[in-house]
Amino acid sequence: MKIAIDGPAGAGKTTVAREIARRLNIKYLDTGAMYRAVTLKALKTAVDMNNEAALKRLTATCNLEVRCDGSENIIYLDGEDVTGEIRSIPVNKNVSIVARSPGVRKALVPLQRKIAEEYGGIVMEGRDIGSNVLVNADYKIFLSASVEARACRRWNEMKDNGLYVPLEDVIDEICMRDRIDQGREEAPLTVAAGAEVIDTTAYALEEVIQMVLEFIRNKETKRGSEERICCDEGR
Repeated sequence: MKIAIDGPAGAGKTTVAREIARRLNIKYLDTGAMYRAVTLKALKTAVDMNNEAALKRLTATCNLEVRCDGSENIIYLDGEDVTGEIRSIPVNKNVSIVARSPGVRKALVPLQRKIAEEYGGIVMEGRDIGSNVLVNADYKIFLSASVEARACRRWNEMKDNGLYVPLEDVIDEICMRDRIDQGREEAPLTVAAGAEVIDTTAYALEEVIQMVLEFIRNKETKRGSEERICCDEGR
């Protein structure tokens, strides 16, 4: 079972995907964490993030390891656990710039596909999972929400982690990331063909989780019915 969950920053992808994986007892992969790790290395080595060739070389030198521990991910960069560090404000501000790099994406997508193939079941979330990474995913979901709702969620998340930033700055950051993600040349943020679109603006987390689970159950039921019909016709 392969489940692809896409959507813009702050739409709730990470929380929903992690919980879906936990309830279905399958693995979870946050592909955004991989781009964050490359961004962190770019910041630490003072690489020009607008220099495509430099980013491509940087990514080639990254020793990136992702451990899917149940519904959690542990990210190692050059042998160091950076799971917490990749959520810093500087990384938040620059990750979309790095992620738009064709060279970076072409280097990381094969690794993401390899991870998906290693497990019998996985929930993978990001910006281009259903449209690019796992085009043959069994289930595709696209989560969206208003800019204001997404910014408030990110703002509250940052406060919970001890990071205090004006809400207006978070709104500006979300809008900037949307422009970059939707306008990038390589695998832009888009709704994949056949994806179930869920606007999470007015819904609580548990309601969104139930919507996703219901979509999966309904599609499983429909698929089972179609398989039975095919078997009957083949007799």
